[in-house]
Amino acid sequence: MKKLNNIAVLTSGGDAPGMNAAVRAVVRTGIYHQLNVYGIMYGYRGMLKNEIFPMESKSVANIIQRGGTILKTARCREFYEYEGRKMAYENLKKHNIDGLVVIGGDGSFNGAQKFSQEFDIPCIGLPGTIDKDIAGTDSTIGFDTAVNTAVEAIDKIRDTADAHDRLFVIEVMGRDAGYIALHSGISTGAEHILMPERKTEVNDIIEELQANERRRKLVNLIVVAEGDETGGAQEVGRIIKERCPQLDTRVSILGHIQRGGAPTCTDRILASRLGYAAVDALLEGIHNVMIGVVNDRIHYTPLDKAVKAKQEIDPEWFKIVKILAS
Repeated sequence: MKKLNNIAVLTSGGDAPGMNAAVRAVVRTGIYHQLNVYGIMYGYRGMLKNEIFPMESKSVANIIQRGGTILKTARCREFYEYEGRKMAYENLKKHNIDGLVVIGGDGSFNGAQKFSQEFDIPCIGLPGTIDKDIAGTDSTIGFDTAVNTAVEAIDKIRDTADAHDRLFVIEVMGRDAGYIALHSGISTGAEHILMPERKTEVNDIIEELQANERRRKLVNLIVVAEGDETGGAQEVGRIIKERCPQLDTRVSILGHIQRGGAPTCTDRILASRLGYAAVDALLEGIHNVMIGVVNDRIHYTPLDKAVKAKQEIDPEWFKIVKILAS
């Protein structure tokens, strides 16, 4: 096994609260093991542009509580091509980097997998995405913070809904995955939760809203993942207003507030644990895997499987939603 001397860390794709905690853990664990640790600015784009710099313990002081990422993040189309990845490799070799930790989602892991296959840089992936849509881990860095932000906002919306006897259709993030919608909807007592994993029967929703009106249940919450097949909250709201004009219907889109803010304790712990485990894995000669936590234990998933597989929603959740909202 080749001796590990220099490692680098980057954040890629959409930002997620807790990424800074993960960077901090990688840097300080690497330094503890007498490794030279480098930070790469703006993800894969920074690899191509050689925006690579040495990090010290003080480089990550006072960041564990901060949202976003001090290393920044960006999309990089050039990295999709072999020539772009070759240029990135050459820049890493200029710094003698022989191990890479990538914090991001499935798109980031896809890049890491190709890069590691083509060149002699072992890669470790850490799941950093608010969507919790990656198989091989019970949660992802940023999910807990994002869903708690959504719950806090929806609770406040419920107060004004109750004051005016209104129906609110609330859109949360989740282009391809409905976990934020599912968890925030159950936690706030939503009557309906619409998400990409399940076909939405709008007629059923209209019928239930009309039944609720007959029994004088005047406050209704519908939580919609942005990727729901109906077309998001705006379209759902339009249909309801058209079919149920007697209801005072409002639409609220929570948007990017779900990405920001200080990470929760849960996300800080998860990120710290995964960052520590990433360096440990590289030192043990384990690479080209995503590190997650399953049943409270560190779990390795090959990067190719992490890219291909998605975290499936247990059908039991849909039954729970229906029963609790009745």
